[in-house]
Amino acid sequence: MIRPQSDYLKSVAELSRFISADSNIEVNFSGITSDSRAVEVGDLFVALPGAKIHGAEYIDQVKTSGSVAVLTDQEGAKIVGEKLPVIVISNPRRELGDICSWFYDAPSSAIKIAGITGTNGKTTTTTILNQILKFAGKSTGLIGTIGIEVGPETIPSNFTTPEASELQSLFATMRERHISHVSMEVSSHAIEARRVSGTRFAMVGFTNLTQDHLDFHGDMASYFSAKSKLFTPEYGELGLINIDDQYGKLLFDSASIPVISLARENRSAQWHYERIELKSAGYSVAIRGTGGVLIEGEINLIGDHNLDNVLMAVAMALEFEIDPLVIANSLQSLRGAAGRLESVDLGQKFLALVDYAHTPDAVTRTLATLRKSVSGRIICVLGCGGDRDKSKRPIMGAELLAGSDQAIFTSDNPRSEDPEKILDEMVSGLNLKENSAVVVNRREAIALAVASALPGDCVIVLGKGHETGQEIAGTKLPFDDRIELARAIEELG
Repeated sequence: MIRPQSDYLKSVAELSRFISADSNIEVNFSGITSDSRAVEVGDLFVALPGAKIHGAEYIDQVKTSGSVAVLTDQEGAKIVGEKLPVIVISNPRRELGDICSWFYDAPSSAIKIAGITGTNGKTTTTTILNQILKFAGKSTGLIGTIGIEVGPETIPSNFTTPEASELQSLFATMRERHISHVSMEVSSHAIEARRVSGTRFAMVGFTNLTQDHLDFHGDMASYFSAKSKLFTPEYGELGLINIDDQYGKLLFDSASIPVISLARENRSAQWHYERIELKSAGYSVAIRGTGGVLIEGEINLIGDHNLDNVLMAVAMALEFEIDPLVIANSLQSLRGAAGRLESVDLGQKFLALVDYAHTPDAVTRTLATLRKSVSGRIICVLGCGGDRDKSKRPIMGAELLAGSDQAIFTSDNPRSEDPEKILDEMVSGLNLKENSAVVVNRREAIALAVASALPGDCVIVLGKGHETGQEIAGTKLPFDDRIELARAIEELG
């Protein structure tokens, strides 16, 4: 957990007044966290109920680490007992973000933050927006799946959107280091768990909504409802919405903040493409925006999805008052995010790519993009993650089979599930092609794909992208698709 260098000191009495809690505890605290492993001397520890264990169970650990008090619910208070002073509220998770924002004196209000949500495109869009802002000379921060950037410093992250106490501490650090603009991914889990409560977004963007996370949300209506909460006055001042997406159209009509429409295909949108010309490694484009602004340039990225991502990033940059000419001049230098159609080139006579596509829609889009640009066959390796939405497995299997010339089904992150059972669900009901294969071991599956490739073909490994580990039976083992792909190519000679 990254913390600001500045000193912060609040009293439990002040906190009690802020949250309307009944407490006569006379204790000051100099930090706040809900992560027992991150507790430092002087901290208020927020003990949250978890799926398997209550945070209050770590009371001995946090006391040893120097915590001076605990904020928790009734259940947590019983567990803590008299080991540390306790402040009790009914729903500490709901209040945590606002409490942490209060503790750090509303740090997000001092930074221009763009929050981007959607099933696909969050990482690439935030990455591109961050690049445009840097090109414009801004001091930037980035928060998302690949990690966290605070100016030149890069910090690993376990979540697309950090927990509330970590997030507000991060904003306080960014403010302290004079970061002016932040590009941030906002997951539906984070919205539902209120990790972003207490955060003020200058603008929020919606990319698309397709099937994913139904193990968590239950159905698409609930998934959409979670995303929609970001487009309310509690969080955002302005919304930018892709209305090419059916859920985007619904959101555009229902959002309770001012909204701007974007579309690659619909020219009635306030932001749209007036020209898209396919080039050898990308596009020449003309983008029309609000106020009639026209931004022209060349983009060295391929795929309709990247056109969508660039459009959102460009529109947000203009809303951040970046000069249109500066935005236009930045286009040619833009690069995609790590693990997104990332090339592995060792001089082989076929194209080798790694991509994070792990939803049915993303698999379909990625393979369709390659079909337009690859002269030879598409050989694709794909698995489905364990302990996640099971209903998408046969859909992803069908999309893999339909979109590739040679489909190789393999393991992703099986987690606690049996990898063979996951694969059985992926291929259920499919008539596999003669050259299709089911290979449980992901390394062997990648090697098979490489060995099958001929000059002009494309080998693409989907699902894990930038990830550097594979979760199997409770253990995270080192595994990087890019490294494995390179190794297989080298061994092929």
